[in-house]
Amino acid sequence: MNDYYLLGRSGLRVSRLALGTMNFGVGGFHAAYGKPEDEAEAIFRRYVEAGGNFIDTADFYTAGESERILGRLIARSGLRDRLVLTSKFTNSVDPADPNAGGNGRKHMIRALDDSLRRLGTDHLDLYLLHTWDRITPPEEVARTFDDLIRAGKIRYAGLSDVPAWYAARIQTHAEAHGLTPMVTVQLPYSLIDRAIEPEFVPMAQTLGMGLTAWSPLGGGLLTGKYRRTADGLDGAGRLAGSGAQIDERDWRVIGELEKVAAGLGRSMAQVALNWVVTQPAVASAIVGASSAGQLDGTLAALDFAIPADARRRLDEAAAWPLPKPYSMFTAQYQSWIVSPGLTVGDKPAGYAPPVLNAAQTGADAREQATGADA
Repeated sequence: MNDYYLLGRSGLRVSRLALGTMNFGVGGFHAAYGKPEDEAEAIFRRYVEAGGNFIDTADFYTAGESERILGRLIARSGLRDRLVLTSKFTNSVDPADPNAGGNGRKHMIRALDDSLRRLGTDHLDLYLLHTWDRITPPEEVARTFDDLIRAGKIRYAGLSDVPAWYAARIQTHAEAHGLTPMVTVQLPYSLIDRAIEPEFVPMAQTLGMGLTAWSPLGGGLLTGKYRRTADGLDGAGRLAGSGAQIDERDWRVIGELEKVAAGLGRSMAQVALNWVVTQPAVASAIVGASSAGQLDGTLAALDFAIPADARRRLDEAAAWPLPKPYSMFTAQYQSWIVSPGLTVGDKPAGYAPPVLNAAQTGADAREQATGADA
């Protein structure tokens, strides 16, 4: 795992697979499938030994244990400077205090200080707003992120699980006022959950935010460990016996994925993960593991390419009707907008736009203009 992508329109280089640590620890909401420190350490060490550098946690995970365990593991490894350490804030830490949760400036600053203390570090490489709270103005979020960067407490800022319009508002406000930009948006994305494609993918590409995909295996449905029964699901994972309802489209995707994986001599999980990390705008996908051995299989998802025909079969199986107005943006509708016989499209290759970023000069500018670095 020695290939790294730039995260959004930044110079931060991250692994194509990020290590999710939601199961590091046995406390709080995630206790049912959490791992004690010795098992978490084996997973962590295997990831960094394979070249991984992108570590994802949050103050909410295992009631803060994830951050505490990670802090000790990183200290013992001596790899702090090599890692891109990421945490998130939003969830309340005190139900009696109305300012102990959400995305306002007061909680944001306190949450960061608490995370830094648990992690045993003086800065985070990437700090994310965890979830839209439906209250805090985007301008307040953008300004507070900028202040935290200027204070040296974080290096980069990003968002997770927010509406596309909210992310766009924060980014454009930051650009207009010379504030630090967002470099990523973390969102659920998999073969069975493609809802981000119409809005978030073009937004990320246009506004310079790399997508980080969470739940790329659809909560485990795309691993093949679940089978259809009259009562719902049967298998060894968390969804078995949960009453989870899987629709016909999802079963169609699972069936086609199984066939493609068998044809490639790969596991279903490897093919599903490979599909996600090679989609447009995706910089990295977050993967978890219950053991170091399981992580080995996951990391092998980067060792092959899905042939074009196999990818087409997966895309067709996973297709879903686009809602309006996205269903209107078709070739037929375009023909009603542009008069017949006229051709309107992108500028030809090699065309240099009239305005370039001031930092782009000479060969660098020409390379950017021709898309040579894509």
